[in-house]
Amino acid sequence: MDLVDNDTFLTKLSDLFAHTTRKGSVWLTHKRYVHEGEDIKMNGGGEEDGMEFSVLLRATDGHTKFSTRISPNDLEKYHSAYGTLLKKSMSTLRKRDRKREKLRADLQAQREKRLMEDIKVDGPKRGNGRRKRQRQVKALRKQQEQREVIQRAMEASRQRQAAAEHPAEETS
Repeated sequence: MDLVDNDTFLTKLSDLFAHTTRKGSVWLTHKRYVHEGEDIKMNGGGEEDGMEFSVLLRATDGHTKFSTRISPNDLEKYHSAYGTLLKKSMSTLRKRDRKREKLRADLQAQREKRLMEDIKVDGPKRGNGRRKRQRQVKALRKQQEQREVIQRAMEASRQRQAAAEHPAEETS
């Protein structure tokens, strides 16, 4: 991983965004930079002791990796330039393809509609058409079982919701 200065990081990041406009992702990581070899106290944090920490920014697209360290004095100036770059790169993002989502929602609505409509059992019990009637009876039983499963799930959901709204009061 390359550690570069702040201006180089911004130019490399804009190049990375330009490279991944059609396909690909960019991962950005922000961390507090801790110097190696220093003893860190966990009891109250560094801000109370008057210490100021640098910020470490990392960027990668899976192949190219680079990072920069920003001192606390340059943080405001750097974040304004960094924010401008992010806003510019976000405006070039592609719109989500909602066709597939709409298709899935329509299929789910059709399944629910079919589940709510009763299956009609008709035909003779014996003779011609017997197998058709048996298939209809089997489908009706399956539909009733699915309705019962959905009913139990809804009941359990209601109970969980009621328990969350009115938690049991502890007595000590």
